[in-house]
Amino acid sequence: MSAASEGLSEATVAAVERASGKLAAAAVAVMDEQFAWFGRMPADQRASVLLVAQNGVAGFTAWLRDPREALRLTTDTFRGAPRDLSRWISLRQTVEMVRVSLQIFEQLVPDLAADDAERAVLSEAVLRYGREVAFASAMSYASAAEARGAWDARLEALVVDGIVRGDAEESLLSRAAALGWDPAAEATVLVGNPPSDDPPTVLYEVRSRAARMSRPVLLGVQGSRLVVVLAGPTEDAVDHEALVKMSAAFGVGAVVAGPTVASIAEAHRSAADALSGLRAVVAWPTAPRPVRSADLLPERALAGDPEAEWQLIDRVARPLEDAGGALQETVEAYLATGGVLETCARQLFVHPNTVRYRLRKAAELTGRNAGDPRDALVLSVALAVGRLSRARGLW
Repeated sequence: MSAASEGLSEATVAAVERASGKLAAAAVAVMDEQFAWFGRMPADQRASVLLVAQNGVAGFTAWLRDPREALRLTTDTFRGAPRDLSRWISLRQTVEMVRVSLQIFEQLVPDLAADDAERAVLSEAVLRYGREVAFASAMSYASAAEARGAWDARLEALVVDGIVRGDAEESLLSRAAALGWDPAAEATVLVGNPPSDDPPTVLYEVRSRAARMSRPVLLGVQGSRLVVVLAGPTEDAVDHEALVKMSAAFGVGAVVAGPTVASIAEAHRSAADALSGLRAVVAWPTAPRPVRSADLLPERALAGDPEAEWQLIDRVARPLEDAGGALQETVEAYLATGGVLETCARQLFVHPNTVRYRLRKAAELTGRNAGDPRDALVLSVALAVGRLSRARGLW
């Protein structure tokens, strides 16, 4: 006679064994009555729950005979369930089912005893076994969560790597969807230095800040750089604040944000511009943090980025040329004279107000004010890139 069944007759243990089906069915019936979500489960899932309950009762009987087998039996009960059972039923729902099952045990099992003394032994055994079942269920869900977390981390790394490399849209979308990313959400890629060499620390810094903004995020550490894909708009002043807050999750050094694109399928464009900006930002020591890749077009062009050269031509040089020679000539003269309005007007043989008017029209066309030192640099480089491109026959 074992310690658990000490004071129990073989007849009582056999009675518990025979009642296993009845006990399991009673527990499932109460679950169906108390929990609305249980009644909505498909038949195959309800059958799986019944199977787990029956195995639990059988494990209780075996445990009465040998309590040293308790942990193995209860663990095997959950291991023997369908592998995706934890996807159907949350941990909270599992706790509710365990509670109901134990209540049924406490009500019905003692009545199977031969006398009052054995009833007391059975009541205590139910409580002790219940602790084992609760522990086993918690371990089962913890193991499932750990495995899912490891898988999600690998999948997330593949998605971020695919964005950086410009993988095919179909594979990228399917992997991102598996991580719960909305395919229609706007996306912005930020790159910079990781805040730590410890991956969990990096993960916590990025995810905690994104969670406080209620923004989905994907991240990956690639060598010495941290790549973050942030969901949602970032263009207006309010939404731009999300970039500022997210940049705080990076380590020391520059943080570059690529353009915001319509969906994650186009995120490779944002990543390419952001990485180009990160390589070139060293040429602008006072760059803000974060700095947009579009604000680094001169440095990117000087570093040899053909995409930056094309954008400077398309956004600055071409609009000035298409507007007529007077605007481009005025901008070039103004820059050449160091931004001295009167000197520029004398050189062009026009009134200073004419220069002001032309510079204002140029600013409307290009979004760059020649009187601003930073914009003046952009205009100078854009015009130089345009002349070089035309000389090479590319424009």
